[in-house]
Amino acid sequence: MDTGESALGFVVVIVDLTFYKNKKVFITGHTGFKGTWLCHILLRAEADITGYALEPSVMPSLFRETNLEKSIRSVYGDIRNRDRLIQTIQKSNPDICFHLAAQPLVRRSYKEPILTYETNVMGTVNVFEALRGTPSVRSFVHVTTDKVYENKEWAWGYRENDNLCGHDPYSNSKSCGELVTSCYRNSFFSKADAPAVSTSRAGNVIGGGDDAEDRIIPDCIRAVKTGKFVILRNPHSVRPYQHVLECLRGYLLLAEKQYTDKSLEGAYNFGPDDRNCVTTGTLADIFCSAWGEGASWVTEDNGGPHEANFLKLDCSKAKSVLGWKHRWDINTAVEKVVEFAKCDNDEERTACLEGQIREYFYK
Repeated sequence: MDTGESALGFVVVIVDLTFYKNKKVFITGHTGFKGTWLCHILLRAEADITGYALEPSVMPSLFRETNLEKSIRSVYGDIRNRDRLIQTIQKSNPDICFHLAAQPLVRRSYKEPILTYETNVMGTVNVFEALRGTPSVRSFVHVTTDKVYENKEWAWGYRENDNLCGHDPYSNSKSCGELVTSCYRNSFFSKADAPAVSTSRAGNVIGGGDDAEDRIIPDCIRAVKTGKFVILRNPHSVRPYQHVLECLRGYLLLAEKQYTDKSLEGAYNFGPDDRNCVTTGTLADIFCSAWGEGASWVTEDNGGPHEANFLKLDCSKAKSVLGWKHRWDINTAVEKVVEFAKCDNDEERTACLEGQIREYFYK
């Protein structure tokens, strides 16, 4: 196991990843932001990784920048292509499967609702059809979102047994994906010797290498790098922001725990504590302070689609059942993003990513 050392030279393991050593892990969506970070964590754990995803759709691409393709078994394909997906999963013969592939953008879902539903709903059906013919799989985690809940704009966090009914095509399609997962778990994976099947609903994540459109931190970085003001559509909206390593640790912990105890399968929230659920304006303030160089933001209402004003999660289940908890507060999380964004080349960005993983998982 890869280790870190304290100032006195002692090795202090914060999160034990030895479970994943030599495990065969299949990841859909491995070329995306979360998928790339997850692959790098698992590489440090010495897992045998196979990824299935579209080629990176944004440039620059964290997947390309960190040269990940040379370190794992990477297959380019669309999860809507059922035959190719089934063939790839069955050939890899995995022990564990993480399903991250999705159309993840709210605004794009308004422009392309059919694509969004085909990918997020039928793509999930295709993954389950592949699992039905792959007896090696013991643990399956479907990554969804905090936006699956019917948002009533109330002041307390949503729990896993609250109603699912996302408002926009993206959120609604992920709600549908949750129902697909529940249906397959009950209909085809209910026996004691069947793989454990769970969904993970994470709050808004931030982290180095996220270059997607219509996300607050990537928008901030693009603005300040070109000497412009950061533009906020809704500075008073409250979101559960967290560093990407927080939720990825939750996914890994869930997959590990249910691997040996199927009774733990189900839905889990992974989000920050109340003090780290901040307004978009506060997040922008933290970012501008961390970036320096006179960075600042302004409000501009551009008449975009519906956005929730208040959303946070109750993560009591993940904490009590899995023993999961946060390590980095919102200020630290933003500082890590700025640290990555100020790297000058691919070599520096790769070293920064790997250094942050070491810092998070080891003292």
